[in-house]
Amino acid sequence: MRLWLVSREYDTRQTVTLTYASVDGRRSYTRQASIELLQRKSITAAIDRDEDDAERVDDDERRERYAAEAERMAADHDPDDEI
Repeated sequence: MRLWLVSREYDTRQTVTLTYASVDGRRSYTRQASIELLQRKSITAAIDRDEDDAERVDDDERRERYAAEAERMAADHDPDDEI
């Protein structure tokens, strides 16, 4: 399934948390990486993952937020665009 970048959060440990979600906001996938690693590897607008790898989003507010951002990303970017 295709998932679009909906959130990028930095923390004090030099780690970035990337959250990708489906355009309906019902599934999400989160990964963490060091800032150093992300400087060597590009972050793309979308990734493809098996549905089993993505978590269900049960919170209505978060699901709506993810859906809105995923739809915006899908409309504005190609999946392989570097973000």
